[in-house]
Amino acid sequence: MTLNGQVGIRDRERAAIRRLLIAVFVFGAVGTGAELILLEHIEDIWQWTPIVLLSMSVPLAGLLWFISAKWLIRSFQGIMVLFVANGALGLYQHYQGNVEFELEMYPSMSGFELVWEALKGATPSLAPGTMMLLGMLGLIYTFRHPTVTDARTLQTTEDVTP
Repeated sequence: MTLNGQVGIRDRERAAIRRLLIAVFVFGAVGTGAELILLEHIEDIWQWTPIVLLSMSVPLAGLLWFISAKWLIRSFQGIMVLFVANGALGLYQHYQGNVEFELEMYPSMSGFELVWEALKGATPSLAPGTMMLLGMLGLIYTFRHPTVTDARTLQTTEDVTP
């Protein structure tokens, strides 16, 4: 703690950054959810999982705008971990689907050519990465959140950071 009130300024700056992060998260989650619904990404249970996760996360994020409860932050963190895992699974599924399609069309295709064509395939191979990015954004929001972080830990580490 400093005598010139610098810690109070840092706390206000961190709170402002957190509000910006949660606002960007909500904007991205609503946009991604709308996109998935418009694309009719609802053929099977695996296609529903990102929609369900997005639908769960937006109300929680809205609550976080107003309430800073430990249970709420931990719930949000858990869903963000699921976002990252869901995105990774989606990357795999999109890529594998494109590989299977390319091999049906061109059975002799292999190596780099197959990888390249699968990445460019009809199913956007890298689109599920958006879920991973949103999940990481949410985890950054919760990183060292004052509601769940011991004040002594923050004070010790702040003494060594500029």
